[in-house]
Amino acid sequence: MKLDNRIFIVIIATIALYFIFLVISDLSEVYDQLSKMDISYLPIILLLIPLSWMAIFTRWNLLLKNSDIHVPIKDNLKIYLSGFALSITPGKIGELIKSQLLKTKFGIPREKTAPIVLVEQLYNIIGIIGVSILGLWYFEFGAHIILIAAAVLVIALILISSKRFFDKFLTLLSRIKFLSQYTSAFSNSYDVLRKSTRGGIVVYASALSIAFWFVESVIAYFVLLSFGIDYLELLGIITTYTSSIILGVASFLPLGIGVVEGSLAGFFTLQGVDVSIALTLVIFIRIFTRWIPVSVGFIALKFSGGFSSK
Repeated sequence: MKLDNRIFIVIIATIALYFIFLVISDLSEVYDQLSKMDISYLPIILLLIPLSWMAIFTRWNLLLKNSDIHVPIKDNLKIYLSGFALSITPGKIGELIKSQLLKTKFGIPREKTAPIVLVEQLYNIIGIIGVSILGLWYFEFGAHIILIAAAVLVIALILISSKRFFDKFLTLLSRIKFLSQYTSAFSNSYDVLRKSTRGGIVVYASALSIAFWFVESVIAYFVLLSFGIDYLELLGIITTYTSSIILGVASFLPLGIGVVEGSLAGFFTLQGVDVSIALTLVIFIRIFTRWIPVSVGFIALKFSGGFSSK
């Protein structure tokens, strides 16, 4: 697989964005904050990162087995982590590399696995909404954002509940040049989509999705504690963090770059955090929750043969 130049543009744009954030924050102030950072929280954060991955990998594994797809756990883990590398594409559409790798290595048709990649995003929305509700009392502004996300979820469920609606939706997507190359992978996959959103699998997949977003929010909470921000409640941080993620997803930008960072920093300032500190906090949160996974994804992509798959 040849990596699209747009991926490198995203990485460069992110570095430039974070540099701008640091300049706005005043580099001397940032250095002062870093010198005061309590690194005793770092081992906890680094432990929570792979813990969050295991929640969504378990969800992926269950969804595959639910569709009678069985892959050796070691290979499956490498393939799943490979998807992290291409999560920096708009709408995480690049995570379809997992379907390509399963076809290349095990001969599993993309029509059976591509819809599971799509269903993962549906469960991500369910997880975000589920965990966000916990902290609405502390961050009421998030209620409006969560309501919009819930509306999107309802629409998605309606589309999946009716093959006629689903086919019409795919027809609309096929008219978009960027998405047209992917719609064919879903056109004959309705049964897999429906099977992945019916029965007991819904309970397990939703619970694992909630667990993932909860752990990610706890990571954000510990980042704040490491910088001495101890006056914000954990439940409030959960809704604050997930609200910024929802806005980032709605932007359809790669990883919501700029939107997530800007909204999260703004939410922190609304809750009494100094702007310069808020921008620094956001950079660290995003490094731990998104850019470490992306880096690990590229390593996994190398070992899974993703750079040479076609």
